[in-house]
Amino acid sequence: MKSKLSPEDRQLLREVEAGDWKPVADTAAQRKSYAQAARNTLRKDQRINIRLSTADLRAIQKRAHDEGLPYQTLIASLLHKYAAGRLREACVTTRPNS
Repeated sequence: MKSKLSPEDRQLLREVEAGDWKPVADTAAQRKSYAQAARNTLRKDQRINIRLSTADLRAIQKRAHDEGLPYQTLIASLLHKYAAGRLREACVTTRPNS
């Protein structure tokens, strides 16, 4: 069965086949380094309490359910993205009046 690749995956495949990617010399050390960085980044060691409207909480819980996530995980993810400067407002385009 032939799989469909995204444009990014096709580019990556071309680069790998062309030999542009080289193996890491010490994979065990690299893996250990990345695992430690992930633990440091993802460690949740602070607790906060916030008040939300019932409507907002229900909307968040519904969206989390649709994504297959616990709602607190979704909220933590949104806060992390905002703190990291990666959360952007959606652009809303409007039609000019006729």
